Amino acid sequence: MVDVIIPCYNYGHYLRGCVNSVLSQRGVNVRVLIVDDASSDDTARVGQELAACNNAVEFRRHEVNEGHIATYNEGLIGWSKAEYAVLLSADDLLVPGCLGRAVRIMEADENIGMVYGRAIHFERETDLPTISPHDCGYTRFSGAEWLEARCRAGHNVISSPEVVVRGSLQRSIGGYRPELPHTGDLEMWLRIAAVSSIAYVRGPQAFYRVHPASMLRTKYQNNLLDLRHRKIAFDSFFQQHQHVIADSDRLHELTNRALAREALWIACRAYDRNRVEEARAHELIEFAVTIYHAANSLSEYRALHRRRRLGPVICNQTQLFAATALIRKVDRWLKKRRWKRRGI
Repeated sequence: MVDVIIPCYNYGHYLRGCVNSVLSQRGVNVRVLIVDDASSDDTARVGQELAACNNAVEFRRHEVNEGHIATYNEGLIGWSKAEYAVLLSADDLLVPGCLGRAVRIMEADENIGMVYGRAIHFERETDLPTISPHDCGYTRFSGAEWLEARCRAGHNVISSPEVVVRGSLQRSIGGYRPELPHTGDLEMWLRIAAVSSIAYVRGPQAFYRVHPASMLRTKYQNNLLDLRHRKIAFDSFFQQHQHVIADSDRLHELTNRALAREALWIACRAYDRNRVEEARAHELIEFAVTIYHAANSLSEYRALHRRRRLGPVICNQTQLFAATALIRKVDRWLKKRRWKRRGI
């Protein structure tokens, strides 16, 4: 049995497609809980209709908005009792066969606590490709391997709808942390990797809807904000689980190094584009040197020093560092391709 929790806030127009993507899964039994967090649209009507048409669907509505973390935990910890659990946003979709693939992997290896795959980003249903429900190969990582990869990279590789978690494990480690409203998912995956193995399906497991119009801040402001939130998530994880992880100090240091490098490189690109103020480059630099004691030994710091000596106007007008930036961009793209293939 797979329990699928679908939190919904003003996504009533997406809800029917989301639920149908769950009910159409073959080879597994599913239960669905729709939690309407006091939506002001037609979520209640759609949710009630879906529950009335299928005994596997349950609908709940909050009288007042409780927020996404409380809604997640209500379903995952308060309601779910099945062997496997999925948290699926009402605007996302499962791909055909994804639940069966994940369940078979975990049934074959009881040490695997989480299975995920690739999430295909889309905006409209007309953009969706046809996905075969057949099995794909998968890669198994020990929790330590997966955790180290995340610390070395410093970022999240999971969108969220592509994840299936062993239910008993989810209930034992607890729900999402209210103090991490922006990066609670990253901290959750780290928590799972601390106590179990991880499997990556080498194929798509979910469709993740992108909403370009919902971006409230500029790209540059998001960079700094995102770095800070990731830092908080990693810090929270290591503070809570240092007794579980043998080399937590080393891994924490790797994380700080990765986040510092990313911040410094974003600052470098701000000089190249003459957008130092917009990118809040000085705050990015301060962030890097504050979290990583050896920031001035990094190649990104030296690259930034060269740009600061010339100034953003000259860097932008001459494109002196364009070739270096392009090489690094290609290198980062190749690394991301390798991460995607391996799932880390």
